[in-house]
Amino acid sequence: MDLEPKIRELLNKRGIVSETEIAEFLSDRPQKTYDPFLLLNMEAGVDLILSAIDEGKKICIYGDYDADGITSTVIMWEVLSHLTDRLMYHIPSRFDEGYGLNCDAVREIREEGADLLITVDCGSVSCEEVAYAKELGMDVLVTDHHQVTDRIADCIVINPAQPGETYPFRFLAGCGVAFKVCQALVMVTGLPKRALTSTLDLVGIGTIGDIVPLVDENRTLAKYGLRAVNTGARENLRMLIEAVGLKPGKITAEIVSFVIVPHLNAAGRMVHARIAADLFLTRDPVKAADSIRQICELNQRRKRIQQDTYEECAEMIRSQYSQDPFLLLPLRDAHEGITGIVAGKIKEEYYRPTVIVTPVGQGLCKGTGRSIEGIDIYQVLKKSEELFERFGGHKAACGFTMKEENIPALRKSIMDQMAEVSSDVWKRDTTPDLEVEGKDLTFHLAEQLSLLEPCGAGNPRPGIGVRGRSQNAARIGADGQFLRFTARLQGGECLSCIAFRNTDEIEAMFRGGRELLIAGTLGVNVWRDRRNLQLITESVSEASV
Repeated sequence: MDLEPKIRELLNKRGIVSETEIAEFLSDRPQKTYDPFLLLNMEAGVDLILSAIDEGKKICIYGDYDADGITSTVIMWEVLSHLTDRLMYHIPSRFDEGYGLNCDAVREIREEGADLLITVDCGSVSCEEVAYAKELGMDVLVTDHHQVTDRIADCIVINPAQPGETYPFRFLAGCGVAFKVCQALVMVTGLPKRALTSTLDLVGIGTIGDIVPLVDENRTLAKYGLRAVNTGARENLRMLIEAVGLKPGKITAEIVSFVIVPHLNAAGRMVHARIAADLFLTRDPVKAADSIRQICELNQRRKRIQQDTYEECAEMIRSQYSQDPFLLLPLRDAHEGITGIVAGKIKEEYYRPTVIVTPVGQGLCKGTGRSIEGIDIYQVLKKSEELFERFGGHKAACGFTMKEENIPALRKSIMDQMAEVSSDVWKRDTTPDLEVEGKDLTFHLAEQLSLLEPCGAGNPRPGIGVRGRSQNAARIGADGQFLRFTARLQGGECLSCIAFRNTDEIEAMFRGGRELLIAGTLGVNVWRDRRNLQLITESVSEASV
């Protein structure tokens, strides 16, 4: 491959150095995947499933209400359905049950005749609930990917993040773990490979949607998954894609992240995730069309409520919490299903860890948080673990239930910890991945940057920096919310630029006509059959010597 030197430089910076590594990373048909039986407890898990099937036992798949949990549930169902028709599934309600196993659901599942409970995307630390299921006479197999800390359920657990695991890649999504279990089942039973490969579209969606690192085996799953999505082979998914104004063949990781996944999540955020799961499981086109209609309506409702809640949070920050390094925002009537998204948007806008807390009745409230690089929100909140009724998460996100009366104590603990944090943590890192000169800016470079797709967590879209002065800056958009300008570079070349975010800060940097470091993502803009290079600008800073 005629690889641009700057692309090679970028790959080297990301730890992809040898020719073999580069070829694998850029390949249309990557090979990096591992034997599922390298996962701890895989053999025992497969034996448990096949024994249950041989004995005619009923199996319940227990999922989660986000896109990863939904796709995990459907993947496991589709493969197991080739082996048995004694299947049911349960996805908990975000509002009535919350994340993970709960004893009421376990009891109801047993009453419906289930003998084997298989979790997907949850269950690793559900010690009491697993013990209760066993008391009721059920076997339990946990398949999960969440971090395990000081305790683990007393059953067969397949989780690449659990203690003692030696699997070569520990960052699979929940759907990735479900896929590996199904891969093992196909290998043992001799099912046709199509039984497994037909689920790759769902594996791709769930992997991209769960924001796990898109490297190593996840990159392989995401690439093959996107290819499967774009074939349009899954009729109901194709119907959903067309209903939201897209076309199979044009679906990228970015479209999955910002269009398809939010639609699937809207079901669980607003009503119940089974609407999305049933969309994939039904073979009735009328029912599929009805599910799609509901999903689209729920997503529109979600966006309206989300915007209202965001504006309420922004006003609260301006009036009460503008100086707080960690934003703990108590909202009286926020919709529980969208607080996590809003917390993420507030975190990005203000670049501070953000937790939104909202009452759920009986003196209790639920909190959901998102964090910035350098602040492990899980460890920060874990220091107040005694204040929570339920608590879980990881360094970038968390969730909890607590008594409302404990909010002041939680705020004090957080602020005491933030007082010890280095001031450098609060500065957003805007350093571009590559700094290029005008002579480097070619269509060939822009096109080869697309070879790094799919981009996402662990493999972000490359940030490109150029040195130059701005000219012809103009506000555009219905409300003048965007900023278009031209960068005149050191060598005399000009580069078209547009900013969709941070426009006030960027425009302020233009005063004085000084040389600047302009950073963003490079692409090709096509307008009326004319192509030109364009930098989607994310930041502008002083150009250091």
